[in-house]
Amino acid sequence: MSQTDMAHSPLAIIAGNGTLPCAVAASVAAGGRPVHIIGIRGEALPDIERYPHTWIKWGEIGKLFATLEGEGCRDLVIIGGVTRPDLANIKFDLGAIKTLPFILSLTIGGDDHVLSSVVRYIEGKGYRIRGAGDVAPQLLVPKGVLTQKSPSKEDEADIVTALRVVEALGRLDVGQAAVVARGYVLAVEAAEGTDAMLERCAELRKHRLRRKGGLAGVLVKAPKPGQEERVDMPTIGPHTVRNAAAAGLAGVAVASGRVLMAEREAMIAAADELGLFLTGVQLPPPADG
Repeated sequence: MSQTDMAHSPLAIIAGNGTLPCAVAASVAAGGRPVHIIGIRGEALPDIERYPHTWIKWGEIGKLFATLEGEGCRDLVIIGGVTRPDLANIKFDLGAIKTLPFILSLTIGGDDHVLSSVVRYIEGKGYRIRGAGDVAPQLLVPKGVLTQKSPSKEDEADIVTALRVVEALGRLDVGQAAVVARGYVLAVEAAEGTDAMLERCAELRKHRLRRKGGLAGVLVKAPKPGQEERVDMPTIGPHTVRNAAAAGLAGVAVASGRVLMAEREAMIAAADELGLFLTGVQLPPPADG
């Protein structure tokens, strides 16, 4: 199939949890391209059934590729969070059994290794992995302040520090987010994810870092250096704002054009209601050059 034919074939969306799979589907369909969502049971929301769809279970790799072939899909988007399954509880179909050595290799290494291996495997079968931001660019956080409130000079200094922290974390394949308040690194994201980090941050603060008359500290989220952003682009949504507010933060800053925003209008409205700023910032050049 030529590149032109691939571009006009139905887009397959392999859906994990959250609202972004449907947001991507709506954006692509609005542009006139057909979509087919392949939802992972136990992960994807029932809302995917508003679109042409197929449900698969963990381990049904044969069914996955049969669906792609049957629907004529050559381009894929993989979007939405997933929990890494326990291999002991997966029922492999014949297609999975044939690829068992590859599946077992995914149990070794960090997230970046796993995702890069999945991309290489799928592309090796003649499919093309597309980033959600490529097919639905309006879901990317733009550069600039999106809310009524803007970051103060102190907030801007915290944003710069947090971006450096996230870069350092990313080089070790650790996390995509950090919280900094008045130059103090309050929390960094690890395997627990951003929301759990913010809950931990709220416990740590005990209101000690609130400034008189307002809030202090920022959450910064950005991709890791070398991250496979086609399948692991950072995301934020209304819950991010609510958790940041509960942690006593002044706002949220993310890498513009490199982070997906779920429920844009709801997120901005929540930030305005809670008195937080939300801004997209350009990533600085790497510290090593």
